[in-house]
Amino acid sequence: MSIYTKFGDKGKTALHTGKTVSKNSIRVEAYGNLDELNSFLGVIVSQIKDRKIKNELLKIQSDLFEIGACLAGPGEKQHQILSAKLKKRVGEFEKTIDLLTVKMPKLKNFILPGGRTGSLLHYARTVARRAERRTVALAEKEKVMEDILVYINRLSDLLFTFARYINHKEKQTETIWLKK
Repeated sequence: MSIYTKFGDKGKTALHTGKTVSKNSIRVEAYGNLDELNSFLGVIVSQIKDRKIKNELLKIQSDLFEIGACLAGPGEKQHQILSAKLKKRVGEFEKTIDLLTVKMPKLKNFILPGGRTGSLLHYARTVARRAERRTVALAEKEKVMEDILVYINRLSDLLFTFARYINHKEKQTETIWLKK
């Protein structure tokens, strides 16, 4: 099978349902942002030393692939299974956030992204937030599984926590944002 089909040469793409849409559609933008996040998480996975976080990021990459497929194929029955999985994963994220938060200094100020691996995780968090904004925009126009929105929102919280935790573990000082 060839990697190129020439189908998209005129700015159109097909959803899993077979419907043809513009590559500029909100739906394509939403799952494209998730694809970008997934790719950037791959960069982090290739560099991160913490085995537990690395394994969690690999699971998140798999989740994002499923969510992207769901957004590219709206209305398919297997999405009910994904809904239950995402609810479970959000609970896991919250537990991890809580466990790591007690291991770090209490956050009293806004902080600037920093640290070698921490800054990569902060960047991934901002890509997750963009993906969330585009998915919300889609949900305002078309039906989107609510669990996807909750998952992406909590994912950005988890990535923030991972960034802080890695910096703490690697003894990277957090830079407090000072209003000038």
